[in-house]
Amino acid sequence: MPTTPATAAHSSSNGTAEAIMLELVDEDGTTIGTAEKLAAHQPPGQLHRAFSVFLFDEQGRLLLQRRALGKYHSPGVWSNTCCGHPYPGEAPFAAAARRTYEELGVSPSLLAEAGTVRYNHPDPASGLVEQEFNHLFVGMVQDRLDPDPEEVGETAFVTAGELAERHARSPFSAWFMTVLDAARPAIRELTGPSAGW
Repeated sequence: MPTTPATAAHSSSNGTAEAIMLELVDEDGTTIGTAEKLAAHQPPGQLHRAFSVFLFDEQGRLLLQRRALGKYHSPGVWSNTCCGHPYPGEAPFAAAARRTYEELGVSPSLLAEAGTVRYNHPDPASGLVEQEFNHLFVGMVQDRLDPDPEEVGETAFVTAGELAERHARSPFSAWFMTVLDAARPAIRELTGPSAGW
């Protein structure tokens, strides 16, 4: 994983992974504390800050990723380009750009805020709960992908019509449609009316 100021602060000196901490928030998105990542997702879930990224190619196709089978939460399902959690004190925009690079090996261009959405989605397979205040971002991807196989099992660029077909026949993350629908106004502004989003 590339070392950045944020990741350097979350790696221990002896090379072992420290507990990943998330920012807990109130219903208005104001920080009220921190919690360890897995603990925050245990039922009933603790409301925490998250982000979701939607990147498009020059044809207006959305980049999807299928989460790696080794992930403890929602493994092997399709989801948006990238999603995750800012470290405590890390700006959501910076976290979104950082994590997109870590997972997919690309830096998004024209990345822009697309609002926020609050949701509570249990994951039936794992029993974990996504209780999130999610910051949405849309942008473009113009470089060749270099996915981290520990994070990403597969990628695909899809049109709006192809997404509907794929969603009908393949498992997607519990939060996917919620974040997609919330981001649609910004997606339409980025891709234009002809892309059909």
